[in-house]
Amino acid sequence: MSKFLFVTGGVVSSLGKGLSSAAIGHLLESRGMTITFLKLDPYINVDPGTMNPYQHGEVYVTDDGAETDLDLGHYERFTTVQLHRENNCTTGRIYESVIQRERRGEYLGATVQVVPHITDAIKQTILNVAHDVDVVIVEIGGTVGDIESLPFLEAIRQMPYEVGRENVLYIHLTLVPYIGTAGELKTKPTQHSVNKLREIGIQPNILLCRTDRFLPPGVKDKIAMFCNVDKGSVITAKDVDSIYEVPIILRKEGLDELIVRSLHLETRPPNLRDWDILVQKIKRPRHEVTIALVGKYVESRESYKSVSEALTHGGLRDETGVHIQWVESGDIEKDGPERLLADVDGVLIPGGFGLRGIEGKIDTIRYARDRDLPFFGICLGMQCAVIEIARSLGGLQNANSSEFNPDTPYPVIDLLPEQRSIQEKGGTMRLGGFPCRIIPNTLTFAAYQESDIRERHRHRYEFNNEYLKALTSKGLTISGTSPDGRLVEIIELQGHPWFVGTQFHPEFQSRLCSPHPLFTAFIGAALQRKFGT
Repeated sequence: MSKFLFVTGGVVSSLGKGLSSAAIGHLLESRGMTITFLKLDPYINVDPGTMNPYQHGEVYVTDDGAETDLDLGHYERFTTVQLHRENNCTTGRIYESVIQRERRGEYLGATVQVVPHITDAIKQTILNVAHDVDVVIVEIGGTVGDIESLPFLEAIRQMPYEVGRENVLYIHLTLVPYIGTAGELKTKPTQHSVNKLREIGIQPNILLCRTDRFLPPGVKDKIAMFCNVDKGSVITAKDVDSIYEVPIILRKEGLDELIVRSLHLETRPPNLRDWDILVQKIKRPRHEVTIALVGKYVESRESYKSVSEALTHGGLRDETGVHIQWVESGDIEKDGPERLLADVDGVLIPGGFGLRGIEGKIDTIRYARDRDLPFFGICLGMQCAVIEIARSLGGLQNANSSEFNPDTPYPVIDLLPEQRSIQEKGGTMRLGGFPCRIIPNTLTFAAYQESDIRERHRHRYEFNNEYLKALTSKGLTISGTSPDGRLVEIIELQGHPWFVGTQFHPEFQSRLCSPHPLFTAFIGAALQRKFGT
């Protein structure tokens, strides 16, 4: 029988439920436990695939092609678990499944209601991921008190009756702010949040208190008394310099020991030594490079969460801290790259969709190409690189992607024939893991040190093979293709010290303990340029 650990949040959003859940997963894995995760999102969208990144952050893609919440990226980066479509579920998906069952007549004429039909579907979703694992960590999105969250909270309230009370643990993340003018930590927001949860019928077993300092014993005692939890169950979730410190802080507070004892788990002692060494490398690097991340959603850093974390991982081999210079591609169009990119050691253009800012990205690529500046283009970044090379080196002055200009005379990036008839936007792209064959004697092969790889995709447009000969004769190198050679997956540029573009998203497979080889190679090239070694 799997154990179930439910993580809820109160007071305000963005307290760190996802990171806390990921850190708990890491701590349990370090004790030899097998785990999995489930993120329950209250919004009515079926998945976040068509949501604006400003509202929801990045869309994280699993190997089986699911467009999911960005917290699944935290889960995978902190643990060894590979997640799938079933590890993220939304209100939209729950209601969709219930309505489909009703249309098929599976409810035998009953009136379909939130309780029991919606809550039963939620409970079944939770139970579906509980196969062959010791602990299922379930994060409930949103904030306690939101109307959208109520069916999920009611469903997890019922879980002890389904699996036994001894197999369920509730962890509530809340805020304990420090009011500088009063010189005090304030516990009232936590008290109100817990009271709201108890009104719903859930008494939390453990409180994670997000704060900027370790909570003194007196404050913990006060929270315990007013929130009806044991004194030892009030845990400081302190602000940290690096998100990868979170498991270390929670371990010092005894959270993993508390969980193991509460759920009656038999485990070995935890071992965080290797993790701690990596964290120290992040906090105290020997070198530093500045990488310009040129995108169209840079006002919301969560839009590129996996990319920014992969850059951090990429510096570990050479003990290099990566300072990201966030650059809006529209500003490049207005002010030019010379002023905005003058002091960077490398340029990365991430994925994205739509026309806005495209010419700024192309100008950025021309700047990096002319100055031998290490360049890494991901998905749309690769496509923009192909356009720039076609215009500047291939003599195709009006080359473009048919996504941005359907009437371009040179559609060097175009739809595959099987994509032309698709009308619906959600879940219809090339999604998930696909094999790729790497060409020897390339920068890409030097990074991977293997010929056959598998990477995750999220795009609709591809390199147009009609221009393959014209562009390769002008310096473009194809360094990776689909196994049948039909699809261009990776490009390079002859004569440039490090210029790589990938049709896939390598950031989705980068981990602290196993940085992605392309990010490691990219940061290594930036370091070499900076110091000339």
